Amino acid sequence: MSEVTGEACEHHTHGYIEHKDELLKRLRRAEGQVRGVQRMVENDDYCIDILTQLSAVTKALERVALALLDDHLRHCVASAASDGGDVAAEKLSEASAAIARLVR
Repeated sequence: MSEVTGEACEHHTHGYIEHKDELLKRLRRAEGQVRGVQRMVENDDYCIDILTQLSAVTKALERVALALLDDHLRHCVASAASDGGDVAAEKLSEASAAIARLVR
């Protein structure tokens, strides 16, 4: 991680702060789903049922990731872009890399 990472948002609150409670609610729900999947495996449940639940957990986590990415683009990247310079280029590169990780 470079030194520039986080700099554009350092003097601001992070964009997700407005939706923090909703994000935490979604993460707690996903955590509960993962615990449910763990119980299913412990109980030797049917593979397809487990896979269905894993798919639901994956989608829930993807929704959290997309919400965080959206907030990052609207807040940190937009702020860095308005300031310009190396920080703007770094934030765009960072966002591009995050998007690439999400679509793999």
